[in-house]
Amino acid sequence: MMTELSVTAVSNALSTRWLGQACEVFPEVDSTNDLLKQRVQQGSPHDPPAGFVMLTDYQRQGRGRMARSWDAPAGSSLLLSMLFRPNWPAAQTNWLTMLVSVAATEAIAAHTDLDVRLKWPNDIMVQQAGQWHKTGGILQEGGFGADGRLEWAIVGIGINVNIPASQLPDGTTPATSLLVATGQQQPRLPLLVTFLQRVENLYDEVGNGRSPHARWQEKLITLGQSVTVTQAQTSKQFSGMAEATDAAGHLLVRDETGQLHTIAAADVTLR
Repeated sequence: MMTELSVTAVSNALSTRWLGQACEVFPEVDSTNDLLKQRVQQGSPHDPPAGFVMLTDYQRQGRGRMARSWDAPAGSSLLLSMLFRPNWPAAQTNWLTMLVSVAATEAIAAHTDLDVRLKWPNDIMVQQAGQWHKTGGILQEGGFGADGRLEWAIVGIGINVNIPASQLPDGTTPATSLLVATGQQQPRLPLLVTFLQRVENLYDEVGNGRSPHARWQEKLITLGQSVTVTQAQTSKQFSGMAEATDAAGHLLVRDETGQLHTIAAADVTLR
């Protein structure tokens, strides 16, 4: 029988020092990112505390990048948002998405035999029948101080854990779940515990001056591939080769004329 997520179950299972030690679990909400952001904006500089985690079994208005919806049947997935108060320079803002992405791949790999990688900038991908399928995504939001530093950030993540094939969403990138990819039900609590521990470890490494960029870039299936880039604001498209990423996490794409583009925010699909 699947272990239900609850504050008591999560608290008893966690061995982290600070991440998730304060948490709330809801049967359903509109969006954990939206609710947590509301709490942050209405609270004091330390309320909620750094490391606060909000989980839900169902999101009525779950969302991902580019204002896309994120739908998952109730009780089927890991849906949560984490609060950080990093006080980092703005240039390091994307480091949170990087380290959370890496933590997700490592946690899934620790509990399955799946090959888990990333599609730039924040899609969690697994190999299924020789093709890459999306099994999760990350959405980061934050607030900056007058000095331009990142005062707080909320990182939301959704991982398709036990969604049957018949209920997987349609999309440009084919979707899957850990259930479909492995053929077995996956308990959510052990996966959550491993994930939060990996996030805390990676975050602490950044605090000691180690960038997550190299580790994140190694996981990207996008690099070395022909891609189509659709600009977020203008919907203009161009094609080219994804060559690398820079230290801030921007994608470097060389178009068919030889010009190198630095992509900060766009929809990038493999050709």
